[in-house]
Amino acid sequence: MKGSDCVPIASQFRSKLAVGLAAVAAGIGLLSTGSSALGKEPLGRVWLASQQIPMDRIDHSRFDALLRKYVDADGYVNYQGWQRSAVDRQSLQQYLSELGRASMSQPTSVEGQLAFWINTYNAVTLEGILQVYPTDSIRNHTARIVGYNIWDDLPLVVGGTPVSLNDIEHNILRKMGEPRIHFAIVCASVGCPRLLNEAYVANRLNEQLASNATDFFSREQNFMVDSSGTMHLSAILDWFGEDFGSSQAQRMTRVQPYLPRQYQELAINPQTRVKFRKYNWSLNDQSRKPPEAEIRSAGGRR
Repeated sequence: MKGSDCVPIASQFRSKLAVGLAAVAAGIGLLSTGSSALGKEPLGRVWLASQQIPMDRIDHSRFDALLRKYVDADGYVNYQGWQRSAVDRQSLQQYLSELGRASMSQPTSVEGQLAFWINTYNAVTLEGILQVYPTDSIRNHTARIVGYNIWDDLPLVVGGTPVSLNDIEHNILRKMGEPRIHFAIVCASVGCPRLLNEAYVANRLNEQLASNATDFFSREQNFMVDSSGTMHLSAILDWFGEDFGSSQAQRMTRVQPYLPRQYQELAINPQTRVKFRKYNWSLNDQSRKPPEAEIRSAGGRR
């Protein structure tokens, strides 16, 4: 589906601009008090308030070039090659430092906020994996009680405040009312949506989100209909179902435009049974990538 087939994001969320900005500030305030206990020094650098700029003025071209170089069309990453390149490792760290220049308080567009935080989440995750590679799963680095947890303990300084991956996902992006972020932020796992091999940008954001949502449901690991007509969906729709609506009917209506066309009516049929698939936490590593036939299925029936 092309972005033009959907209601433009600007018209959907313009009225939420003030709410989005408030969510950013409130979300960071809630979690930044624990920064002294973080496991690693924050990424990036601290910029003076006079040096900070609106989020939609941050240049994502450096990140775009890295994604195009190291990420394939299915979202698998050449971690080996990236880790071996001192130049490109430094380039990612320079991009992270540039992200820190974004102001939390200066006015910015909703599209600019969303693109900024999606790119930030993905860039910090990539940096975190490159720091510990070789590894076969991000879950090797998400200690629940004692030890390093990449989602909490690898913050990036943004506008002078350390921000963790959990801050970004749960206290910023999810509060902005755009559920398609769940088809854009990538926790370096095969079960995630594909990591888009280009940076998200404000002026193409709706198109990019729609494209990656459509791609998400084209993959058997995320969407499949069995011979009984039961729909099997990614666990992401279970974990974050409330972001898509308060009932199955609302949730399926929200994702219907991105499903394979032959199953769109089935999705909104109240009699349709839904089950959730086991999540694949294996690293999205090109060196471990399965054959093409095992990756895509176009939402086929089994």
